Amino acid sequence: MALPLVDTRYLFFTGKGGVGKTSLSCATGLALAESGKRVLIISTDPASNLDEVLGTILSSTPTPIGGAPGLCALNIDPEAAAHAYKERMVGPYRGILPSAAIASMEEQFSGACTVEIAAFDEFAKLLGDPTTTGDFDHVVFDTAPTGHTLRLLTLPSAWTEFIASSTGGASCLGPLAGLEKQKALYAATVAQLADPAMTTVVLVSRPERSALREADRTRGELAELGVGKLHLAINGVFTALRAGDAIADAMTERGRDALASLPPGLAGLPRTRTPLLPTGTVGLDSLRAMGAAEAATQSHPAPTEPPPVLPDGLEPLVAEIAATGHGVIMTMGKGGVGKTTVAAAIATALARRGHLVTLSTTDPAAHVQDAVEGEIAGLTVTRIDPEREVADYRDEVLAKAGGNLDEAGRAMLEEDLRSPCTEEIAVFRAFARTVEGGQDRFVVLDTAPTGHTILLLDAAEAYHRDVLRTQATMPEAVRRLLPRLRDPQFTRTIIVTLAEATPVHEAERLQRDLARAGITPFAWVINQSLLASGTRDPLLARRGRAEIAFIDRVTRSLSSRAALIPWRTAP
Repeated sequence: MALPLVDTRYLFFTGKGGVGKTSLSCATGLALAESGKRVLIISTDPASNLDEVLGTILSSTPTPIGGAPGLCALNIDPEAAAHAYKERMVGPYRGILPSAAIASMEEQFSGACTVEIAAFDEFAKLLGDPTTTGDFDHVVFDTAPTGHTLRLLTLPSAWTEFIASSTGGASCLGPLAGLEKQKALYAATVAQLADPAMTTVVLVSRPERSALREADRTRGELAELGVGKLHLAINGVFTALRAGDAIADAMTERGRDALASLPPGLAGLPRTRTPLLPTGTVGLDSLRAMGAAEAATQSHPAPTEPPPVLPDGLEPLVAEIAATGHGVIMTMGKGGVGKTTVAAAIATALARRGHLVTLSTTDPAAHVQDAVEGEIAGLTVTRIDPEREVADYRDEVLAKAGGNLDEAGRAMLEEDLRSPCTEEIAVFRAFARTVEGGQDRFVVLDTAPTGHTILLLDAAEAYHRDVLRTQATMPEAVRRLLPRLRDPQFTRTIIVTLAEATPVHEAERLQRDLARAGITPFAWVINQSLLASGTRDPLLARRGRAEIAFIDRVTRSLSSRAALIPWRTAP
């Protein structure tokens, strides 16, 4: 079987960014629908591309998919959910409380935390209240990349614990009365997640060591949450039909080696393998092909026409950046496009030119250290550790504000600092401190996947509200952050993508979001290009030729600076 066998009502797909969760969840949902089942596919990803893969414009309510009777899909829109959640919390008090009190409440619901809480609220309705999806036999969740997914899955327990221990009347979650009403729903959500008769979680991975390590880490953390029914789906498995092509041979060997050294925790799970296809997985026909195990063994004629003139690699961009002597470089893009690899390559190249460089990440599923080969003079690799940042932030707030409070006031402050939102604030402060280091050196930031990154940047606008609420001091690094991010002489944002439909379209949306935030990208990097690799393997060459339209789109319409990095035989 190329697709997971399903015997539970709820099905979750999770894994490292870019492993194909959306494609595989949609292919599985389509196969179920074509077997006569009624299926609903739901995306909880802030950077969802479900519309594109299914070829249908979706909303927050189930939308039938043309050409696939029995199949519907919806997107949880975090912004719309946040607006509705905010109004649900504040609306009942309009006309009752003074306008100043209403304004204060609205401020509490204006930050990035509220967006995540509201998205979870919608998620909980869909999972914890069976009546909302009662028209369907199966509900398939196409979840966000691993870090966000785990946060989403832990929220039911986190909010329930927070509500149970709360004694005050308000927090960054808003009036607690609103959350108390949701307590039963959240408890039901936890129960559904942990019930093996109701829920299966599919760990999606590529046949790559880093993706498999991420899947194994997820397996362990899910086990701690009580989620025990797991399935391993290996996506994009490639085996060269004949030896002799360096790229095809390297890809085959790399995949075999990764699968031969599966972590023990994954080796014992039920497993399916889905072949690498010669074209992308956009549209129903491509999704149907994912379920055909014989697709990997079919003959694919190699293109014979010469390749077009392609953009240069990273070196010209690095040279231009190095001439400035210092500043911040941020790699941004859809999960799985290789932001970490590109960030590490830029940081390494700058350090080898004699510059002091800090390479860091805000990604909760970071692998930045693995992308750097050995010790390099002048290069420091760091990571923003959420647990440490939360502890430091709590200690600071309690030290500065707690001493002047009576027992009841201190209890309320400690309660507030137990909320899951505290992590967002604490990590954001560390992000601001890291950016400040670009005054006298280069700071290269491997940032989190697109949706999380935008929420993090948005927190710069809302952060001062949290400072006022907790009576903490706003660091100067935070005050100066947005001006620095908007200064093209100080911060150079590099959008990383692949030469495929979904990554390029996601990157276009990211560029528009950055423009609304007053940030203009410095350059685009097209990573892991098979076209530029020189492969003559028939299947890989067909995939390479399909890249041309997307390379042209980037270089002619989206950016005045672009670099193209070929798929390399060395990982």
